[in-house]
Amino acid sequence: MAARAGLTPDRIVEAAAELADAAGFDRITVSALARQFGVKDASLYSHVRSLQDLRERLAVRCAAEFADRLGSALAGRSGKDALSGFATAYRDYAAEHPGRYAATQLPLPPEISAASPGHRRMIEYTYALFLGYDLTEPDLTDAVRLLRSTLYGFTALEVSGAFLAPRPREESWPRMLEALHVLLSNWPPQA
Repeated sequence: MAARAGLTPDRIVEAAAELADAAGFDRITVSALARQFGVKDASLYSHVRSLQDLRERLAVRCAAEFADRLGSALAGRSGKDALSGFATAYRDYAAEHPGRYAATQLPLPPEISAASPGHRRMIEYTYALFLGYDLTEPDLTDAVRLLRSTLYGFTALEVSGAFLAPRPREESWPRMLEALHVLLSNWPPQA
């Protein structure tokens, strides 16, 4: 039956990505995917070892998609323009693909993370963004953590519907980016 369903690891991971966006990353199960393909759970296990293996493959795939977005947003930009492009690409990906975005946040075993081209590119693009800000270590790592925390926090709150103030998010977003740019341009010296 699996051969008739045309099952391959790539097809299964793509179906998992679609399910993650439609129902949520936490709702991905082997049983749910098997039902989509019209096969028994065991048919999927000949292509993925476990639910954890499936989620890790999904994280690697989604990291590559996410990195493509971030890289395109950075191309030819620096400073505030790069920050705005990167942050907006980040926010848009999280909003358009909430399940896939959640997959990119999955903690992976070090060997899988290190072998994932998408994860490596996301890190490279994040650090490339800071080339226009003249930061060196340890400030650079602190700035990366600030950026990631800010973008993660904003997107998590936005996707969950937690912004209830009457001020539109679209008015807060550019102000937040302007504040980040000012801070990154005037990073406080070490005590």
